[in-house]
Amino acid sequence: MDDKTPREIIGRRNRPAKAPLSREVIVATALGILEKDGMSGLSLRRVATALDTGAASLYVYLANLDELYSLMLDQALAAVKLPKAGSLSWRDRLKKYLLSYLHVLYGRQGLAQLAMSTIATGPNSLRMWEVLLGLLKEGGVADAKLVWGVDMLLLYVTAVAAEKSNWRATGQDFGRVKSALSAVSAEQFPLVSALFQGEWLSGMGDGDARVRWALDGIIDGIKANRMPLPDPST
Repeated sequence: MDDKTPREIIGRRNRPAKAPLSREVIVATALGILEKDGMSGLSLRRVATALDTGAASLYVYLANLDELYSLMLDQALAAVKLPKAGSLSWRDRLKKYLLSYLHVLYGRQGLAQLAMSTIATGPNSLRMWEVLLGLLKEGGVADAKLVWGVDMLLLYVTAVAAEKSNWRATGQDFGRVKSALSAVSAEQFPLVSALFQGEWLSGMGDGDARVRWALDGIIDGIKANRMPLPDPST
């Protein structure tokens, strides 16, 4: 290049204008980072860098990282779908709704782990609670048991989603597990040898059979179990 050729200098004013910051933009950016890099790659500084701004500017819209987590989870929960009533019973609608929640969490890297450590209180989370409380109430569950019942159902499904997500992330080798179980001594571990075979492992992959079965058990327990009596010593 000729040293006398003038260089083109691009000033800050000539750069494309940045999209204005907002809670919506911050949350969408954070969800993109979560899906790409998981929870370990998510921080306010990382979000700020992606938005070409300083971390301090995010505090105009967020109190802290925990609030960002809550907003992210609530935004993701908008995708959970409530099945139409039709001829479905309250129990079938409840299970379908919870399976939709499971698939939403599993469908995005890091989202199940986020749900395990975050309590969302936005409109989508509240809608989920309203639907689940209503379905259990429709099924005859007493009001005193509704909140604990929904909490138990959500905790189970969230844990399953986190389990399946971890298996996917680590490349869990079920062939190795099957080989190990098939080699178990029937004399030393007769029940393990007889029962921990293909039938048990069939529900450990992407199928929902194990989850449906467990949900029926939890629902039956919620309906049948009594609330604990107050502890007189407290």
